Amino acid sequence: MVTRRGFIDGMSAAGAATLFGVTPSASATTRAGAAVADAELTARDAIRATNVGMRASYAALKSELISRLSPVIVVQNDATGGEFTLIHGASPQESVTPVPELFELAKSISHVPQGIFSTIAAYLSDKVPNLPNAGRIDPHDLDMVAFEGPGAAGWISPLQGYAATLTTARRQLGEANLPRELEISCRKILDEALTFIRDSARSGTFDMASFEKFSGKTYPSIRTNMKYAAAAQISGVEGLMRKWRGTVGDEAWKDLYTVVLSIWTTSELNQASIIVRRCMNPAKVDTHLIDLPTVEVPRDPIFVALDNLARIVQDRVSAEMVFPTDPVVADAFKGKEDLLSVEILHQLGATAGAPAAFPSAAASACPVRRETAQPAVALSPDAVRR
Repeated sequence: MVTRRGFIDGMSAAGAATLFGVTPSASATTRAGAAVADAELTARDAIRATNVGMRASYAALKSELISRLSPVIVVQNDATGGEFTLIHGASPQESVTPVPELFELAKSISHVPQGIFSTIAAYLSDKVPNLPNAGRIDPHDLDMVAFEGPGAAGWISPLQGYAATLTTARRQLGEANLPRELEISCRKILDEALTFIRDSARSGTFDMASFEKFSGKTYPSIRTNMKYAAAAQISGVEGLMRKWRGTVGDEAWKDLYTVVLSIWTTSELNQASIIVRRCMNPAKVDTHLIDLPTVEVPRDPIFVALDNLARIVQDRVSAEMVFPTDPVVADAFKGKEDLLSVEILHQLGATAGAPAAFPSAAASACPVRRETAQPAVALSPDAVRR
């Protein structure tokens, strides 16, 4: 970068050369400019090197911390209700799928309307029809999904293929030994689905109205299936948490970290998080229960969970030590906010919205803590920082 002093000195040199009848050559001027440019690049690289050094130290600390985090439970959500892994000191990792099979079976049949939608969605009309819920559908979203349009017939064959799968499930449903109420609701969903597929394939047409008529008929049965799936997951997860609390011990359990991995669409009010949070130390659950949305199911969920947890834990300490005079910026650094968020909002003339408190159900007895959980009280950001 050419400084003011460099510019003046250069002008003085040129003036002196002209005064004495010497004109600077073009090559000399070029070399001088190149030298200035090289110096600037070198200086900027030196500045960048400070950040490279920081990142190397940060990564080294995180790598060491990963091996020391304890006790930790990692939850990988899946179709069976989730795989839970306990990491406790030098003990070997223990991975368990604790949710009874009824969870997976009830949800499998509940997903049938979604399976049909996914088969036919591309062939919908891209115009929102006059339906009771029309105002809730974004026309542009619909236009993106309905990329084939109603003129094509590519949906018929795959839909009939799915019907064959549903027919097999319907025929064997009575032998699955399901609770009577659940069996009836599953039968209703399958029957309505097969009727919709048959009528649509015969006529060679369907629309949003006919699909919503079908899905509306299945909804009461889906609610029944949801009831059984939820009960199965609660019993399985709470039973495992009781077992692992006994393994870890009450004192260590107070500092338990739990990382729940999920995709973005289930990252808020995640089913596993709701159950687990009731069984953790209420004084630390808001900071020790980490809901971690992932872009896709990670190949190594344990490493992903621990790598992120290590970053979170060290940032919390770092934030208070690096920014001891500004708790607002410290909160941004150790939380989900980008470090520059406060300053960017300030320059844009905006203000950060108050963080939403985690919704809590009515007070209920926690089977792990053996005490009554009380509804959370939402605090303003100022009250929290004080």
